[in-house]
Amino acid sequence: MSKPLKDCVVAVIGGGPAGLMAAEVIATGGVRVTVFDRMPSLGRKFLLAGRGGLNITHSEDAAQFLGRYGAAEAKLAPAIASFGPTTLRAWCEGLGQTTFVGTSGRVFPQSMKTSPLLRAWLRRLAGDGVAVKLRHRFVGREDGALRFETPDGAVRIEADAVVLALGGASWPHLGSDGDWVAHLKAQGIGVETLRAANSGLLVAWSEIFKKRFAGTPLKRIALSYGTATVRGEAIVTASGIEGGAVYALGRYVRGALDAAEPFTIDIDLKPDQTLEDIAGKLAKPRAKRTLKEHLRRELNLGPAAIGLVQEVLASSAGGTPDAERLARLIKHLPIVVTGATPIARAISTAGGIRLDEIDDAYMLTKMPGVFVAGEMLDWEAPTGGYLLQACFSTGAAAGRGVLDWLSRGSRLRAAPRDRSPTEGETR
Repeated sequence: MSKPLKDCVVAVIGGGPAGLMAAEVIATGGVRVTVFDRMPSLGRKFLLAGRGGLNITHSEDAAQFLGRYGAAEAKLAPAIASFGPTTLRAWCEGLGQTTFVGTSGRVFPQSMKTSPLLRAWLRRLAGDGVAVKLRHRFVGREDGALRFETPDGAVRIEADAVVLALGGASWPHLGSDGDWVAHLKAQGIGVETLRAANSGLLVAWSEIFKKRFAGTPLKRIALSYGTATVRGEAIVTASGIEGGAVYALGRYVRGALDAAEPFTIDIDLKPDQTLEDIAGKLAKPRAKRTLKEHLRRELNLGPAAIGLVQEVLASSAGGTPDAERLARLIKHLPIVVTGATPIARAISTAGGIRLDEIDDAYMLTKMPGVFVAGEMLDWEAPTGGYLLQACFSTGAAAGRGVLDWLSRGSRLRAAPRDRSPTEGETR
């Protein structure tokens, strides 16, 4: 006879938003939960996300919101419908953190910080009986037990179900380094290669441009590659360009990045103006004005935008172009990209456990009793609240999946042993 839910124990491995949300849902369902994390404290990357203002979700309409998840939209849609932006905002307010919608449509807590929200959340979880084990590094399963390495040595933990919320591979010093990939692949789970997402692009700026404009914003621009165009803002860095518009273009340029060859993106410095309008303004007599003064006065271009134009002109022959050619340059400024910033410095990662490896309850079909949430899964989204929203939503979905699975009398079975490598194969 199966033991009652109140006597079941669930292990949640990973103390970020996805894992903590799964733990909350499971605990409020009357099941004992322990959260394990390899770091000395919980939510370290969550805290980093709020360093410049915690963008918790977005207020745009549901269809547009879901479209931000690209190929993963259909799989994520039910989870986001069940725990979407409105629910997430109400959840924040239940923790005493009122939210507001910014001018961009992004949603922030009134404090703009993660720490008050996280502190209130951890207090509530403790009140719900959620236990926490820190400095526990998950190393796999063996004979039905979960194995961890701790400062005091190896430990084995038995649980009736487990939620994996170990994150991707960005900002590894905060706890998620992707070392779970080898373990799951050894169990026959399909995992797409983890790659940098929402990362900056590398550009070989001249020393003069780099010195003058590193750290300077490019506002109200559009970036294009092939047929894809993204509007937004960016920041010039010493090594290239980053920011919201750059991150949103990432999924479209990934193939070019994988080819490891330089490629070109176009920057439209005036997306709200037509080529003809710009050419007409630039055709006005310059008198004694320099090109820089002419661009600033007629087009209201910022310093970094003008610097970009001059940077491209300096690398091309033919002297100062006429008004029409200069207008084309402003609408289609070619920037040669040489690569992307490393995955360790990316905001998030693409790749992960293939979505066809989990059922609608976020359980691995090949490992009954093991549920997955958050960035371990193969989905990606731009910045703007979409990343955190999907982590919260999939965490809640995995938590509901655990409760349903346990309520049907199911319990975690022994894990299959890692298969031995065949001749000529290494692990």
